[in-house]
Amino acid sequence: MKKLLLLGGSRYLLPVIKAAKNLGIYTITCDYLPDNIAHKYSDQYCNISIIDKEAVLKAAEELKIDGIMSFACDPGVVTAAYVAEKMGLPSCGNFESVSILQNKAKFRKFLTDHGFNVPVMHSYFTADEAENDRDIINYPVIVKPVDSAGSKGVTRVDAPEQLADAVKHAFEYSIKKEIIIEDFLEKIGFSSDTDCFSVDGKLEFVSFNSQRFDESSDNPYAPAAYSWPSSMPEQIENELTRELQRLIELLDLKSSIYNVETRLATNGKPYIMEFSPRGGGNRLAECLRYATGVDLIEGAVRAAVGMPIDCVSQKPYVGHWAEIVLHSGTEGKYSGLWISDEIKDNVYEEDLWVSEGDIVYGFDSANKAIGTLVLKFDDEVLLEKVMNNISKYIKVKTGEIV
Repeated sequence: MKKLLLLGGSRYLLPVIKAAKNLGIYTITCDYLPDNIAHKYSDQYCNISIIDKEAVLKAAEELKIDGIMSFACDPGVVTAAYVAEKMGLPSCGNFESVSILQNKAKFRKFLTDHGFNVPVMHSYFTADEAENDRDIINYPVIVKPVDSAGSKGVTRVDAPEQLADAVKHAFEYSIKKEIIIEDFLEKIGFSSDTDCFSVDGKLEFVSFNSQRFDESSDNPYAPAAYSWPSSMPEQIENELTRELQRLIELLDLKSSIYNVETRLATNGKPYIMEFSPRGGGNRLAECLRYATGVDLIEGAVRAAVGMPIDCVSQKPYVGHWAEIVLHSGTEGKYSGLWISDEIKDNVYEEDLWVSEGDIVYGFDSANKAIGTLVLKFDDEVLLEKVMNNISKYIKVKTGEIV
């Protein structure tokens, strides 16, 4: 029986564990939080920090694993590539290439060096370095940690006096204590955040969607909803597909699922904002399976242990799909989910992660989500009507904490 080491322990690993077990693969989850939900479903748990590459490597060698994966878990991606390279296991690419993709400063520099569209960016290792540039920065800008996901530590800054707080916030979320400040790219339509897949270096599945935000939430840059197909013009999607393929070839990437963020800016240029060799959070691959029938999760498991990947090919969307990231506007006790009768027939799946009476929090990052709601529509008109006014159709009810 093949053994697969899965880095992390969030609920986003549950479909990965299920897919692995369906393929007869023994699953081992690994992180430093033994109460994480995924450990209840894996065959074995290993209590090690996933950012400790040497400790994970030692455990992987002792466990005699056949593959390693970090799915929907950014901190483990570099470690997975390191262990795979040291042990000669299947990997999406070499350690150096993965390290470039997982560091926003290195990634922006790589894109610049190879002629991709890229926002103007500077990286900083101290708050003082950033402060020295406060009066020469071309505002508005986005301040980000180089190594965080889920929009943690991200702030838009419109004026010099706002910079110090944003820089401090970004450093708090950076493991490497490095941040970037880059031009804010105003977008046309919606940005896209969804999953793609390559097999032996060739893109076999490409998707784009419309990524949506709750501007009233504590963090207006934490994704709050998605819909498929995307709002991007077909020619822009085609151009981005060519650029994604070029990026894969330049980095000599092989077989992997990727979480890809792109946007069309008001200057008319399309941009690759993020390209991470892992499945995205917020159940994106699951939604794509519902919408197209293509199982990227099974493909990712097969790639991780070197099995033939015969489940991934480009297929069209069947219908119009949306996913709502359920969250509370304020801290309180969860007291129920209200869904308008107008869209109850459109609810394809409801997945709640809390029970009545549980404490829920304001939505300042992806880990404050309390569940997801998947909707299917026959046409774009009703989808847009609902997605443009989600609070009219869906409400997370909360009560006061006594």
